[in-house]
Amino acid sequence: MSVENTSVKCPNCKETFKVDDSVYTDIVKQVRDQQFNDELNQRLSQADKEKNAAIALTKSETENTSRDLIANLNEKIIKLEAESKQLLASEISKKDIEIAQKESQLKALEDKAKLATNKAISEIEKERDTLKSALQLQKAEEKLNISNALKEVEQERDRLLNDISNKDIEIQLKQRTQEQQHSLALQAKEQAIRLQEDEIKRLQDYKQKLSTKMLGETLEQHCETSFNQIRATAFPNAYFEKDNDASGGTKGDFIYREHDEEGNEIISIMFEMKNENDQTASKKRNEDFFAKLDKDRRDKNCEYAILVSLLESDSELYNNGIVDVSYRYEKMYVIRPQFFIPIITVLRNAALNTLEYKSEVSRMRNQNIDITNFEDKIETFKTGFARNYELASKQFGTAIKEIDKSILHLNKIKEALTKSENNLRLANNKAEDLSIKKLTYGNPTMKEKFDNLN
Repeated sequence: MSVENTSVKCPNCKETFKVDDSVYTDIVKQVRDQQFNDELNQRLSQADKEKNAAIALTKSETENTSRDLIANLNEKIIKLEAESKQLLASEISKKDIEIAQKESQLKALEDKAKLATNKAISEIEKERDTLKSALQLQKAEEKLNISNALKEVEQERDRLLNDISNKDIEIQLKQRTQEQQHSLALQAKEQAIRLQEDEIKRLQDYKQKLSTKMLGETLEQHCETSFNQIRATAFPNAYFEKDNDASGGTKGDFIYREHDEEGNEIISIMFEMKNENDQTASKKRNEDFFAKLDKDRRDKNCEYAILVSLLESDSELYNNGIVDVSYRYEKMYVIRPQFFIPIITVLRNAALNTLEYKSEVSRMRNQNIDITNFEDKIETFKTGFARNYELASKQFGTAIKEIDKSILHLNKIKEALTKSENNLRLANNKAEDLSIKKLTYGNPTMKEKFDNLN
């Protein structure tokens, strides 16, 4: 577009002048530059305001948020530390109280058990002393009775000796008369003796034909028959049967057992019967059977062992009556068959006298078992309590570690927020330090524009 000879009127001075193309171009350029500068200044001013407002708002919000977060974190940290200390103190105090209570209970129970045990022991000792006193009194009475009986026997002996001395004279007078009678009787006796010797030889031949086992069984039958004759009246509740259990390798001949109404054993005896043919080449002794009899007694859980024997028929030791061989084997006796019933009666009566003591011992044994079970339960409780206490302590320690970790984590958050506040402060400083001179540094075009604005 050509603007040659174009007239332009100045709005200020009202002067009209002509412009050519170059002047018009300068004017248009000047107008455009002015608009651009105005718009640029306006936008820069608006940008500065928005930037300042945003920075102020961000700074205010950041500071408020940081202060709130730091205050909350500090409050949580203080609260957690107080709660952890209080929880730790209360748990420790509670555990100490529980331990003290359990220890006092255990001590009371131990004292009670000791008191009961001491009381029972004192009662047993008192009963033992009473039994000893009664036994000593009984022995003294027996000695006195024996002494009195001996005195009576001696008196009777002296009287008989006097009678004999008086009758010696009569005998001497009658002796002559009797010698004639004796000569006749002697002939008759010699004939009878010959007949008896023949019978003895016949019986000895028959006896030699019997085996040792047959003789033993004959003695067993004799003892069994003797017992059964008085079983119903003297031993109604007794057990007396042959020993048929050879599981231990050997067995006895008979077992005698007797219990009271409460099931407590009064007495138990293992019997062995031994006999031997007089004409047997190898003679057996009673002591040859002691070890086997003692083994059978122990295997069958019997209190006494008795050997009923016809062995060693010439022995004065065994022929005098009941022989106590407990110096060789515990609670063992050797008797002849005629003492079979008497020894059962003697041992049974002695056992009945000590039955009450045995019952008391059985009760004490049961009480000791109860005390032992109680102590085992206490030990089990103490072990379980210690284990639970250890587990609780470990869990408590784990909780403390977790709290410490939480406190450490919160401190890290606090440190991160503190660093964020520092970065915002640096950003704010950088924003406040921003100027036109720094923005246009190294940018000649923008520097020229701002210079033209100035």
